[in-house]
Amino acid sequence: MDKAKRKKHWETIFETKGPTDVSWYQETPEPSLSIFRGFDLPKTAKIIDIGAGDSFFVDSLIKLGYRDITVLDVSAKALERAKKRLGEDAEKIEWIVSDVTEFQPGTRYDFWHDRAAFHFLTVEEEIEKYISTVKRAVAKDGYLVIGTFSENGPKKCSGLEITQYSESSLAARLGKDFQKLECRTIDHKTPSGAVQNFLFCSFTPRRREPF
Repeated sequence: MDKAKRKKHWETIFETKGPTDVSWYQETPEPSLSIFRGFDLPKTAKIIDIGAGDSFFVDSLIKLGYRDITVLDVSAKALERAKKRLGEDAEKIEWIVSDVTEFQPGTRYDFWHDRAAFHFLTVEEEIEKYISTVKRAVAKDGYLVIGTFSENGPKKCSGLEITQYSESSLAARLGKDFQKLECRTIDHKTPSGAVQNFLFCSFTPRRREPF
């Protein structure tokens, strides 16, 4: 799917479906929160949530006292929904409407979080662009967390093909530049009652690339 069609697809999804009408809805964003807490980052940490949609992860970060937060999604409608929900707290967040494969980071982040965005990239060129961006965007002592459908998870989501990953295949994608810290598989129960198996892996850079 080309970028224009991908953007239109997600704008339509967030325009026509409510928060609990989509499979990825989580009132409490776990295991993302427990993984994040494990790093014990200072309140000044720079955090970015990739492909966040109208996820509640940003709400949780604000409640924990973090203020340097960036939220990125290809859908402007999704981010508008998140802003409306947050009210005045939305002013504390940097909002970026962009396809992640076109994102040009202007800073380095201490924590890069991606729950279910990376697995929508099925073309090698776009996967490589994503990884190249991550290499430039994550701080030397920062952390990268990616959640994808596992090999026991769905093969499609929201009508789109996805790339399933195992612990070894995801680590192989990032292993040249990132050291794997931990992987865990979890069952996510959707609002409709279906169960989706996810893989969450955390990494830290092996070395720092110049900007």
